[in-house]
Amino acid sequence: MTVDVEDYFQVYAFFHCIPRESWDRYACRVEANVDRILAQFASAGMLATFFTLGWIAERHPAMVRRIVDAGHELASHGYDHRRVDRMDPAAFREDLRRTMGILEDTGGVAVRGYRAPTFSIGTTTPWAFDIIAETGHCYSSSVNPVQHDNYGTPDAPRIPYRPAGTDLWEFPMTTARLFGRNLPCSGGGYFRLLPYALFRRGFTGATKGEGHSGIFYFHPWEVDPEQPRVPACGWKSRLRHYTNLARMSAKLDRLLADFAWDRIDRVFAAQLASAPAGNPGASSTGGIAAGANAAGGTTPSVTATPGMADTAPRPSDTPASGTARAASTTRADATA
Repeated sequence: MTVDVEDYFQVYAFFHCIPRESWDRYACRVEANVDRILAQFASAGMLATFFTLGWIAERHPAMVRRIVDAGHELASHGYDHRRVDRMDPAAFREDLRRTMGILEDTGGVAVRGYRAPTFSIGTTTPWAFDIIAETGHCYSSSVNPVQHDNYGTPDAPRIPYRPAGTDLWEFPMTTARLFGRNLPCSGGGYFRLLPYALFRRGFTGATKGEGHSGIFYFHPWEVDPEQPRVPACGWKSRLRHYTNLARMSAKLDRLLADFAWDRIDRVFAAQLASAPAGNPGASSTGGIAAGANAAGGTTPSVTATPGMADTAPRPSDTPASGTARAASTTRADATA
């Protein structure tokens, strides 16, 4: 289970009508929403990874410490939700270093993971993975192997892999395969828009059906139906942002009960603990390696494993994470 910690006025859908320079004029609602999520997770007895903006951590340090104190993983979402494909390498490097410093100083823990805002790492940013590794991160969860008008790399691998030429792990967002295409099945707006039974069926097939873990994500503003409405944002942004907000918390409760969840760094502990392989067989298309589970059905060419972290349960763990370990209807069925 993963949470992208940003406030409602920072989403990409509103960038055309809410400039960054005006953010401090908006009343932040993220802290109350995160506290609501922390309580929901505690009730479900599970842990998650919180990809957090540096901008948010600077203004809500006590919230960051509550996330860490509850046992969740603290990870980076960049400083101010700036897309990677809108930065040059030097600016991206500075963004990563700045955010890691803020999060580690505030949370008092090492930051190992990174998620690009709006899944903005793809074929136009072949340098991004090298910089993520260079700045001390162990993994990224930034690639969404779907076709979308704002993001997506549909030919990217669908399972964990090391991008060509790096020792970094990329844990891509979960997709379902249907009629030769990757369909989004990892949360976000699709989770709110689709009937729960349909989403659950797709997620079950993509995880238990294919024999590896999946990743789910959402945002604190999605559990806040009372958030202010942004005027003149356009019909598409309005549809994507506001649809079914009032139903989100109840749907999330069902999801937490139907699958077993945990932090990304524990679900994929085996990959993260593996010795650097040098990735000798990897090929690259703009920095995204093609693999056996890529949309195009290409020849296996990446260092990738099926995503199950360990084989024996630990007493203190509730398996599966940012990610569902196995798509099971009961926790008793979940693998560790």
